[in-house]
Amino acid sequence: MYDLAAVGPDVEVGPGTNVLVSGPPLTGKRGLALGLLENGAARGEGSIAVTTKDSAEAILPNFPDGADVGVVDCVTEQRGVGAVEDDPRIKYASSPVDMTGIGIALSEFLQEFYDERGLERNRVLISSISTLLMYADLQTVFRFLHVFTGRIQSANALGISVIDSTAHDEQTMNTLKQLFDGLVRVREGDDGEPEIRTTGLGT
Repeated sequence: MYDLAAVGPDVEVGPGTNVLVSGPPLTGKRGLALGLLENGAARGEGSIAVTTKDSAEAILPNFPDGADVGVVDCVTEQRGVGAVEDDPRIKYASSPVDMTGIGIALSEFLQEFYDERGLERNRVLISSISTLLMYADLQTVFRFLHVFTGRIQSANALGISVIDSTAHDEQTMNTLKQLFDGLVRVREGDDGEPEIRTTGLGT
């Protein structure tokens, strides 16, 4: 089982589970999702982040030295700022629209973690689906996520995807939700702290 302590006490899900983390902007949903990855790294699990908003350099400091972590960086080459340096923890996609490149990099990390590092438990984060939908239509993103969630299932990994619930219409949200086993809804509570509700996740 995968421990989702960042979501709530005693929340666990089985291998091959795909979770959608949804909420309005500035509610802490991205931090929550990254926390799920960090929790896994602390337990010796593999952590792979597909980042469409931040560079790998912004993500890697969240993980301890020596952690089994990989980042698929979709922003550095697109921004064209500075040199892209080789790093075994980073694979680059040309932009968030390069879903073929993202998928290849993700598969390479998973294969390396399983076959070369012997890691049987891996967590994979996509942050965020909303950015992908800025660059491609729903059908294209749906196909990409269908392959991604299927890969998570076959690898007995934990998939975590983040989406801005206010950026898309209800039909888009309902279409994408079909691909996920569970939903984590994050909103700002009355006290200003994140309020978390889950659907389809065991406790």
